[in-house]
Amino acid sequence: MALWTQHPRYSTFILFCVVGTLYLLGVHHPGAIRPRIALRKLHAHDLPTRLERSKRIYNKLLVERQGLIKKFGPNPQDIVLFPPNVAPWPPYTVWDFFPAAFNCPHEIQRLGALGDGGKWVCGVSRVEKKRDCVVYSVGINYESSFEAEILANTDNCQIWGYDYTVSSFGPQIPASALGRTHFKPYGLAGKDKDKMYTLESLMKMNGHTHIDILKIDIEHWEFETLTALIEPYLANGRPLPFGQLQLELHLWNMTFPEFLKWWEMLEAAGLRPFWTEPNLVYQNYNRAGSTDLAEYSFLNIKGSNVFIKDS
Repeated sequence: MALWTQHPRYSTFILFCVVGTLYLLGVHHPGAIRPRIALRKLHAHDLPTRLERSKRIYNKLLVERQGLIKKFGPNPQDIVLFPPNVAPWPPYTVWDFFPAAFNCPHEIQRLGALGDGGKWVCGVSRVEKKRDCVVYSVGINYESSFEAEILANTDNCQIWGYDYTVSSFGPQIPASALGRTHFKPYGLAGKDKDKMYTLESLMKMNGHTHIDILKIDIEHWEFETLTALIEPYLANGRPLPFGQLQLELHLWNMTFPEFLKWWEMLEAAGLRPFWTEPNLVYQNYNRAGSTDLAEYSFLNIKGSNVFIKDS
């Protein structure tokens, strides 16, 4: 009779030794399979790899957009923002050409009210402990649930708020956090004039060279304002001075070619939409059937901001 059948304890000991030896060889041998598999798995989940994957997905979307324009155009000037309800009935709206197809490489979290006022943010954990965290919020209207949650979810973020139609932040910000907020009754515009300032002018006033999170809701002035801001950066090949952008779009009195050109300027500057939702409150109460307002959140994939680079 074999030895291992006569002495089961001895057999167990031998088996343990063999398994242990194979494990140690797998860990320490240069050509071992286990470490390579582990490294591949680790590499597949690092930040640069996630960003590259997101870029590939978004680049596919750019090709599909051109196909959709050709299908319903065939040229941009042939596309209307919202087709009328008459035959032939083309199954699209302007928002179908501009989906939020970029994958945020971090957690996505809504900060602020679930109704009007809240915004979707990519990777707030990246600024949770950041010592020099800077947030700009333009367009307050006494609703500051977004700003209040930024303060609650971070240790050091300072918020600069601007709105020439009100005199302060909204009541949502607790008194204990007011020391991290700074408000001025100014507006954001494409040039400086009468309490209206460009983003660069506001940053210069505050001694800032970079903004981590920029929120803008300025009732259609976003087109003039962001055009004036972005064009010089594109001309000089510099990255935009903010990490991500939460923006409400108001497509009043615009054509599809105008919006397409403006949107492609954002993309050329490195902005990629990772979240969108229509403003259904506006649709419900103000202009029944109209869907020309939408919220977008963008990540800036150029430069070295905290959301795309590990420190």
